[in-house]
Amino acid sequence: MAAPAPKTAIAPIAARDLTRDTDLSAAEFRQLLALAEQVKRSPSRFSGALSGQYLSLLFEKPSLRTRMTFELAIKQLGGDCVVSTGPIAVREPVKDVARNLERWTGGIVARTFSQETIDELARWAGVPVVNALSDRYHPCQALADLFTIEERFGRLHGLKLAFIGDGNNVAHSLMLQCAMTGMDFAIATPPGYAPNAEIVSEARALASATGSHLHLTHDPAEAAAGAHGVYTDVWASMGQERPAEQLAQDFRGYQVNEALMSVARPEAVFLHCLPARRGQEVTDAVMESRASVVFDQAENRLHVQKALLLMLLS
Repeated sequence: MAAPAPKTAIAPIAARDLTRDTDLSAAEFRQLLALAEQVKRSPSRFSGALSGQYLSLLFEKPSLRTRMTFELAIKQLGGDCVVSTGPIAVREPVKDVARNLERWTGGIVARTFSQETIDELARWAGVPVVNALSDRYHPCQALADLFTIEERFGRLHGLKLAFIGDGNNVAHSLMLQCAMTGMDFAIATPPGYAPNAEIVSEARALASATGSHLHLTHDPAEAAAGAHGVYTDVWASMGQERPAEQLAQDFRGYQVNEALMSVARPEAVFLHCLPARRGQEVTDAVMESRASVVFDQAENRLHVQKALLLMLLS
């Protein structure tokens, strides 16, 4: 009989929760990506790591990738989960929801409209809380994105990522994580769609310690010039929709197309957190091009979230 695989030592995350990207230290970020690589390469080594553990999944917003990958991650690690959809705090306050769930399950994964809901869950729950998307941050998506970039280029430090479009939750998380890892980050937004000024200030402080450069502009070509990765997202996040005519006018010139990709590096990859509206923020030709790694990103949500759960719950 073959000897069992050695148990992998998993360093816990000092912060009990992942409510925002900066709950991870730079060292923990590196440990998480390294663990995700192990999980992806040898999933059977971790198949019973969460045996007997149950988690609560709360989804105020519809979800394909986030819900499927978290459910699969928990079950493939040997645990199980219960899922609740719809508003979190209508019949009772968030603090009561949190203190019920902590009595039944060992962790809470929440996809919410408001960052305040995430923060309130974390304040009152005595179990780990994971931000699976809020209006302010999307840390799990950005972790998978940087893992995907590192897979392609073998490193993060010194690379450049360009984000084209709305300065939204995904842009915030990418900006913070790039600054934490020494990646340069450039973002091109239409006037009135800039990222949150407080988060920009926080990212600049992180960048000063890692040597990364942060650049804000209204010119997509300026942002994409020399980039190793070009990223976009839908022009209006769920719950923040604007009339189609207004979006088409405001974002005219902000589509990621073959012309824009041509100003990035020849080996540049195209990224999108999905779902994509082909013909709006990105062309079908770019989505289907050899540069596109959008489905690698989607797959890597599973592996990165397994690593995150292992570090929070093991």
